[in-house]
Amino acid sequence: MFEGRPQGSTFCFHISNAILKLGALMEKTEQIAQIKTLMARLDSDINVDAGGFRYNPTNVYVDPELAEKESKTFFQGHPQLVGLSGDLPTPNSFLTINDLKTPILATRDTDGNFRAFVNSCSHRGVVLEEEERGETRRFTCQFHRWTYSTEGALVGIPKSEHFGDLDTNCFGLIELPSEERHGLLWVHPDPEGVINLKEQLGEDLDAELGSWNLGELQHLTQDTYAVDCNWKLAMDTFGETYHFSALHSESLNLQFHGNVQCYDTYGRNHRMLLCKRDIDGMRNQPEAEWDITTAALPVYWLFPNVQLMPGAGILFLVRAYPDKENPGKHVSQVHFYVRPDLVADHEIKEMVKMASQNFAEIIRDEDYLVSASQQRSAESGAMKHSIFGRNEPALHHYHNTYRKMLDMELLPLVEASDM
Repeated sequence: MFEGRPQGSTFCFHISNAILKLGALMEKTEQIAQIKTLMARLDSDINVDAGGFRYNPTNVYVDPELAEKESKTFFQGHPQLVGLSGDLPTPNSFLTINDLKTPILATRDTDGNFRAFVNSCSHRGVVLEEEERGETRRFTCQFHRWTYSTEGALVGIPKSEHFGDLDTNCFGLIELPSEERHGLLWVHPDPEGVINLKEQLGEDLDAELGSWNLGELQHLTQDTYAVDCNWKLAMDTFGETYHFSALHSESLNLQFHGNVQCYDTYGRNHRMLLCKRDIDGMRNQPEAEWDITTAALPVYWLFPNVQLMPGAGILFLVRAYPDKENPGKHVSQVHFYVRPDLVADHEIKEMVKMASQNFAEIIRDEDYLVSASQQRSAESGAMKHSIFGRNEPALHHYHNTYRKMLDMELLPLVEASDM
């Protein structure tokens, strides 16, 4: 399964530490505090503690009625992260998103502004742009060749005198709420929706995301995985490092200390710091030289379906989308971004691209393999609950956040003596 993968995932993260350095990161005082916490937990053999256990009903991964509620609330009624600024690198560049019920056409118009539209011709509703990404000044419908600008204006109707007198100002593309912030591209799939990122992210997380200089990054490569598991199971696998020494014994475990992390919540979102083994060599360094990207891999969960992993000049973006028909399936989009000057050299670019693909394959061949196994168990109906341990606080947070958004009863915290 892992033939051709140089040194497992170690290759990936050693590449990032050796040649990739970002400018500003988290606040220096925050970096030092978090690194000290990781060191202390390594020394005392403790981990972050959720304070108890929670039983999670396995039917949340199979129930079609719940899946429909999630689709309406989380994916149609909530702003979506559709990419980074680097996905629209120049004026007149575009990006299409087909993982939601609303087909989306994202553009950078001729003035460099980020815009988003329903990707449907206003004449008869044909999908306007079929390509995933590219650059153009005009979008032309294949059906009747109605033509639109990157600003969404209707600028051409063939044989307009035959079609009839039409006010073209009223028949441009349907614009969607959109916002470009800190190098992240947000779109609301509902034309009547509202984006309020200060409220959605919270002031502290909003500021921290801004410190990563994500607007500098360019899109390098991507993978798409159709997996036989519910989208929440895909999110669950990013929620703890307890499994590293078992599932990832020959890959991530070579680069990370498993079952130790720092964990903080920000409203519906969270930040995990996965402890790298490189932290061991930092103990004799002055604190002023400590760098969080050497000591840890930050993993941000952005509600509902995003895992954002910035490193030293690189970023992994994982998004899980539910299958539109079957709650037991989902599609994961795995994208990799890098600072442009770091891949100007062709040899380095190919090394970084290979490293990113290696990491994506670990997600596919290790994490998602067991997620599909969990799905089969859930669909059998024989196992009514799974259990979230004291060292798995992200799983507690994920599922009670989902349940709170759907007005469901929260999973109670259970002490060991009550089990």
